[in-house]
Amino acid sequence: MALHGLPMLFASSVFFLLNLFLMLKPHHGYGDGLSDPQEVGLCESSVRNHGYKCHEIDVKTQDGYILRVQRIPEGRNLSGDSVTRPPVLLQHGVLVDGMAWFMNAPEQNLPMILADKGFDVWIANTRGTRFSRRHAYLQPNQSEFWNWSWDELAAYDLPAMFDYVYNETGQKLHYVGHSLGGLVALASFSEGLLVNKVKSAALLSPIAYLSHIKTALGVVAAKAFVTQASTLSAEFNPKGEAAASFLKQVCAHPEVNCYDLLTAITGKNCCLNTSTVDLFSQNQPQSTSTKNMVHLSQSVRDKVIAKYNYENPNSNLIHYGAMKPPVYNLSNIPEKLPLFISYGGQDALSDAQDVEQLLDDLKFHDVLKYTVEFVKNYAHADFIMGVSAADIVYDQVYKFFLNHHF
Repeated sequence: MALHGLPMLFASSVFFLLNLFLMLKPHHGYGDGLSDPQEVGLCESSVRNHGYKCHEIDVKTQDGYILRVQRIPEGRNLSGDSVTRPPVLLQHGVLVDGMAWFMNAPEQNLPMILADKGFDVWIANTRGTRFSRRHAYLQPNQSEFWNWSWDELAAYDLPAMFDYVYNETGQKLHYVGHSLGGLVALASFSEGLLVNKVKSAALLSPIAYLSHIKTALGVVAAKAFVTQASTLSAEFNPKGEAAASFLKQVCAHPEVNCYDLLTAITGKNCCLNTSTVDLFSQNQPQSTSTKNMVHLSQSVRDKVIAKYNYENPNSNLIHYGAMKPPVYNLSNIPEKLPLFISYGGQDALSDAQDVEQLLDDLKFHDVLKYTVEFVKNYAHADFIMGVSAADIVYDQVYKFFLNHHF
């Protein structure tokens, strides 16, 4: 096995393998017959056809990336009057994009539920995904375009989108982050970013600590982790030949079970139907940076929430002024910032023990501003694609936002 492939292992174990598993099930997906969303945009492919208004907007980050954001300004049954609707930004996880929120029918997906309940909904698309592959002066075929990890998502992407929505609406934002979308928000909050523009935050199956990750693939990644700085500035394309070849090598490990990949990767999801998984397989996974995946692997290995480790004390000294990367101090998150955290008992990625360690970091949070939901039979994908999530999770998110709107 080539050493430079090892840092990618944790990443490929998440949604790349999930995608391959889903492609083995040829079912008709919700919304079949639509044009390629990469060509026509998320609004045209997945929103307007259900009767919702939708706008495609470009947002530029401080470091030059041009992110595509979709806005659903109102529900399909609202009159379009001048009522001021509270804005909410939805941030997806790693190796997917904003389309991941739209795998189910309007009555079952969070963006449209919130729009129908009176919210002004904004959908984020992280740099490197199909809708956000532009830069002020770099091209995706240049290595420098991919020289970032989730540190930059916390420092640049989220602030840029928050600033745009805040300036456009004149209101503080509610926020929803799934998986890595929870981690980047926590990192931003702990650094003092966004806190003056956020009204409340709902974190669904948040990735923070990864010490107890239960997937055999993740464990192999942690043990096999090797970094080579010369290979970091590169695209990680889960659909590429190199990733497929790497998967074959990974599946050769005796402890890795590639016959039931969905369960092996995310845990035993209770509530995905066949139309959901088919539509997912048509649209995901998405590219990210190799450096981002290495950073996640470091979290598995080092058992801390810290900035990217350059694996060389001198390099860390240059970047951080210290020989080790600084830790994100989650105790810096304002105690009165309303937080809702929902996690699952079957989740193999955002393991319950790791979430409980996160909750311990937040133990001094204002109890009146802090809600925790534990869903015993939910795994990682249920929170964003589960057909029962509307009743079990999304209704709680909506009530939480209402309780902390003023």
